[in-house]
Amino acid sequence: MAATSRDTTAGGMTHRMTDDAPLEFTPRALVAAAVQTIRNPREGAVRVIRTGLPVPVLWTMLAAVVSASVVMGQGTLIVTTQGGALANPYLANPLVMCAIQLGLLVVMVYAIHTIGGWMGGQGAFEDSLALVVWLQFVMACLQVVQTAALFVLPPVADVIGLVGLVLFLWLLTHFIAAAHGFRSLGMVFVMILVSAFGITFVMSLVLALFGIASPGDFNV
Repeated sequence: MAATSRDTTAGGMTHRMTDDAPLEFTPRALVAAAVQTIRNPREGAVRVIRTGLPVPVLWTMLAAVVSASVVMGQGTLIVTTQGGALANPYLANPLVMCAIQLGLLVVMVYAIHTIGGWMGGQGAFEDSLALVVWLQFVMACLQVVQTAALFVLPPVADVIGLVGLVLFLWLLTHFIAAAHGFRSLGMVFVMILVSAFGITFVMSLVLALFGIASPGDFNV
């Protein structure tokens, strides 16, 4: 029987969704949902919000996705650089890398929720958290493809890396717009760039005050 459609609201906006909109947590269904999210970011965002997972579960999922991404990334670096990457004190310890990435994502979650609210957004905190988790999952799927290409055709892996950066910003823009009900993607994109610059500047000052060197002080 064909799935029927219905109206659902996220961030103050109404979308047409099918009855099977909530995510199904099987590997095949999640990968299919990730592909569909790339094709239609806003609909993918609404699916994630509609799933309505509890906040503690979302934090656990975020930690799991980050851990998997770090393990995969470090494994690839060790193989491709023949262990040379381990000379970098940040890359040598997976726990440090995991903590750094997780910390940055936590800042992203609160920034999306707080700054979006300042700009008149209507999204809930759990919506921002859920979308950051889903964004990381989609990027992790792309990381798997990039890793496979790295061993088969390295130049293609470089292209995938550039595509991944564009895709990250594209999805993030749509996700924030869906979560907060913003209609102008251009405004959201500018807000992302300005916020990223401001947050990076503040974090650099804080790290400098505590005498912590930035990752750029080490050679990879």
